Amino acid sequence: MQGVIKSYDPGTGDGVVVAERDSNEYDLAPDALEGSIFRMLRQGQRVLFEVDSDGRASGLHLGSEQDLATPTVKPLD
Repeated sequence: MQGVIKSYDPGTGDGVVVAERDSNEYDLAPDALEGSIFRMLRQGQRVLFEVDSDGRASGLHLGSEQDLATPTVKPLD
């Protein structure tokens, strides 16, 4: 499933991923980054993940190349 990093604390490894399809939030499993190229995560970063038997995000991999950013608002003319 694809999602977006909502928060991540590199010191503790705690974080939350929001699934794109239904906006459900999943806490990161303690081993979420094991075997992946990630060493750090940033808010808004897209990732692919699986949900483990405890309902936590695990097995993170690169998601879409484009991160979700704050939408820009065009000024009214």
